[in-house]
Amino acid sequence: MRNRQVTVKIDPELCNGCGICVRTCPKQTLAIVSGKAVATGKESMNCGHCAAACPTGAITVQALDSNALQFTTFNTGNIWIKPGSFDVGFLVQLLRSRRSCRNFKERPVEGRMLEDLARVGITAPSGSNCQPWSFALLGKREAVISLAEKIGAFYSRLNRLASKAWVREPLAWLGQKGLKNYYRQHLTEVEKALDQWKAAGKDPLFHGAPAVMVIAADKNASCPAEDSLLAAGNILLAAHCMGLGTCLIGFAVEAIRRDVQIHEWLGFSRNQEVHAVIALGWPDETYKRYAERMSPRIHHVRP
Repeated sequence: MRNRQVTVKIDPELCNGCGICVRTCPKQTLAIVSGKAVATGKESMNCGHCAAACPTGAITVQALDSNALQFTTFNTGNIWIKPGSFDVGFLVQLLRSRRSCRNFKERPVEGRMLEDLARVGITAPSGSNCQPWSFALLGKREAVISLAEKIGAFYSRLNRLASKAWVREPLAWLGQKGLKNYYRQHLTEVEKALDQWKAAGKDPLFHGAPAVMVIAADKNASCPAEDSLLAAGNILLAAHCMGLGTCLIGFAVEAIRRDVQIHEWLGFSRNQEVHAVIALGWPDETYKRYAERMSPRIHHVRP
């Protein structure tokens, strides 16, 4: 959990007592005292809403890093885009254009681009503003292969275990159906992928991607899984804008969660859990048009 210490500083010379910061503070940390904004609360979300809303620039939140969103591979403006002032049609065009990429060129991805993508990730919202993210960046194909080998070894062990009926059936009878479901749904597919990896050197897990990003979050955050996937969504879109292809790798997530050695090899602590793994690289595929989607399941809830 991020520090909830109050780090809001208000310059009384600049404060005009308008009270906007008080209305925008989600934690009721601020109040107007004698015509000036004052930090009166005992804890703060350190979300920065007050500083962003202050019309005179009187507020700073010292827990926040002004350099956290300094990008090195592209330029960004400092003007806040208010609701309704951006073309939603153009946004949807971007959303529909991003596709999962499973064919990558050998060209490496610059480390600075991966770092910038991690910075893009932290622009996502997070539950109670915990900002619980940690990012492991594998920027060399050799590192990606090492991770793939460790994950392959995990699934080889899992397949051997799941193949034993005397193990999976009693567990299922006791209500622990995970191993049996894996045996039915995934074992054959995973066995085939492992054979391809061993016999032909084909990479069915990361599809030959030259880089991988692993996103973890603190377990004691308000909603770490949701926070991680929101960050991942930002990263997928930004990567597309930078010319990169991406693919979320769910099998890698499961292996890292269940194998402590892989988790530690990636540099994460026991208090962190992995929720997203993204293969990244320069795409070796092109599209001519949007792919269609299945109809959404929508229902309206009425009082």
